[in-house]
This record gives sequence, structure tokens and C-alpha cells, in this order.
Amino acid sequence: MSAKTVDLVLLVDDNDTDNFISKRIVEITKFAKRVEIRSSGKSALEYLEEVQHTPENLPEIIFLDINMPIVDGFVFLFEFEAFPDAIRKKCKVVILSSSNNKRDIAKIVDNEYVIKFITKPLTERALKEIQDLLI
Repeated sequence: MSAKTVDLVLLVDDNDTDNFISKRIVEITKFAKRVEIRSSGKSALEYLEEVQHTPENLPEIIFLDINMPIVDGFVFLFEFEAFPDAIRKKCKVVILSSSNNKRDIAKIVDNEYVIKFITKPLTERALKEIQDLLI
């Protein structure tokens, strides 16, 4: 991949195997310099809260699963809307889900912070498409 490398990616998924696979593809393709992993929507929101005043620790891309216990992708996005403009502008959300529920997909891709919907697993081709959106 020759396009721009992002500084930081945040993977939000309750499935450790999916996180491992996604992290490896991000590393292998050099899509991002750093990868943070959170295994729940709640811990991802807490992470953003903690680092909101240190821009270098804010992810440029948040890969977000829809189906997670307690704080799912929909709740995460609802809570995300309450963050300051600087965070919402820097952090682009990419849905990375195994869901093929058309209502879920339609509901989530209409969210103004979601730039793309990807069906798992994350691939080099999907990362390339995301890079193209960032240009």
C-alpha cells in the first residue's frame, strides 16, 4: 500500500479472534502506525474520553462492530455524537461487522460519522478503499 498511512486505528469488537485478524491485516499492510484494541463499545468510549485532550492518541479510524453486549455499535454511535467537534471530525467510523441484517446496515450507514460498512473479515482491499476515502 502506497497511500497515506494513518497514525492510529481503534478496533472495537468483543471477539478476540476478529480483533487479532484485523490487527494483523492493518500491520501487514502498514495501513496504520499504531493499533489500539477495545473489546467493548463501553471501553472504546472510555478510551476516547481519556485521550480527548491528546490529539496524537485519537484514532483516525475506528473499526466498529455492531453486535456487542451492553454497548453495541448503535449505542456507541449515539454516545459518540456527544463528543466535542474535534473528536468527531478526526475519528472516522468504519463499521466492521458480520451482520447482514439489512435494517441494521441501512440504519447504521445513514449515520453521519460512518464512512463505510465492511463485512468481516477485514481485507487489504477494504483498507485500500478506506484510504481512497481519506484522500
